[in-house]
Amino acid sequence: MITLLVVGPRDRAAELDAAAARSPSIELLHAAELEEALDRLARNRRIDAVLLLLESDTARAVAQTVLEEDPSAPPMFAPASGGEIAGVRVLPGRTGEELLGSIVRELSS
Repeated sequence: MITLLVVGPRDRAAELDAAAARSPSIELLHAAELEEALDRLARNRRIDAVLLLLESDTARAVAQTVLEEDPSAPPMFAPASGGEIAGVRVLPGRTGEELLGSIVRELSS
């Protein structure tokens, strides 16, 4: 089981939840903003990875803060369309299913 924290707008949650439902090895948690993401990470040590679905400047700020708060934080990922972000792995794909599949492959290798 891979537990993934998705940080981004709530309107993307349904698409990702549907994609995760087709893959029983993925559990999704959601956070809409930085404070909620930090709270989820602090309360749930089972989170295997973080997917940032935010505008690039906001994603950069979230990644930087998470790494400052917890240098041993789970790996962070973002779609390639978001640009390069220090400490964040870039994923190919745009759809929820493509992004989740890329994360599973990354964590399994």
